[in-house]
Amino acid sequence: MNKGKQPTIKEIAKRLKISTSTVSRALNDHPSIGLVTTMRVKKLAEELRYEPNRTAIFFKQRKTFTIGVILPSLSEAFFSAAISEIENFANGKNYTVILGQSLDNPERELKIINTMKSHRVDGIILSAAKNTLEFDYIEVLKNAGIPVVFFDCVPNLPHINSIVSNLKTGMWEAIDTFISCGHRTIAFINGPAHLPASNEREEAFIQALVNNNIALNRDYIVYTDLSEKGNEKAILDLLNLSERPSAVISFNDYVTLDAMNAVRNKGLTVNQDIFFISYANYPIWKYMENPPIASIEQFPGKQGALASQMLFDLIDKNVEGIVDEKMLDEGQHVVLESKLVNQHL
Repeated sequence: MNKGKQPTIKEIAKRLKISTSTVSRALNDHPSIGLVTTMRVKKLAEELRYEPNRTAIFFKQRKTFTIGVILPSLSEAFFSAAISEIENFANGKNYTVILGQSLDNPERELKIINTMKSHRVDGIILSAAKNTLEFDYIEVLKNAGIPVVFFDCVPNLPHINSIVSNLKTGMWEAIDTFISCGHRTIAFINGPAHLPASNEREEAFIQALVNNNIALNRDYIVYTDLSEKGNEKAILDLLNLSERPSAVISFNDYVTLDAMNAVRNKGLTVNQDIFFISYANYPIWKYMENPPIASIEQFPGKQGALASQMLFDLIDKNVEGIVDEKMLDEGQHVVLESKLVNQHL
């Protein structure tokens, strides 16, 4: 073998005086090859520092053994938990994960999608940016043979594959908990109105009040664009009401953090003058002196694991040419129930 030249299967076959197909099967632990031959092949391959020709493998198997994952922000504990489970699942399949952060910017999100498409990832797991309103890329990826699975922030569209949390169950439990503690003036800081998750939360909030014979006060439902200033304005709008609420449910934990800070700046005391419950069980709450009285868990790790399982099922069917017409027409949808946890009453 020439110095500096990468060893090949042919080189191993020539030295061991066996066929290249036998070498290939031995390197892949094919049951048709005896143990002794397999050990001889692997030993020589190690001595020669043989590395498989990944391009040839990709071409033969019609896979790149990579998946793309696009999240709004890894700085959020929710998405950190999700990506950990996705990477664990992918690693078990001998896949590499290419990660992109949209930072809730639709243009950035689309650019990442196009980059992943050009690199021929085998599939994409995506939590959509909160400001994304156009989803034409779904059809583009479908035509390119790249399956997509959405989780958490999912577009309100038919024919998609998705893992979502049923946000209503947690909301109902939160309202019941506040009422059991004697609260009757309960407010809700919701997210952007165009988000399906915002609509689902609001519907559940109103229904829970009705179920508990509490009249709806529209002034107690406010909205935020999820920015720090937007979060602060939302809570101040509530605090400045002639009859301010005694309890608040927040769109997410970051909204709650900003809201609690604004409450303190007004000279009020959290868990005395006003109480909070929020989505989605921020891990740092347990280290705080006055955390929300409870959290609504959305199980991000489980969402990530289920999204991975769904995606790899689609990838395998794609490669094997197995087409489920019903699946293509309707997509696959898995719903997890949200749950009230970590109650500090």
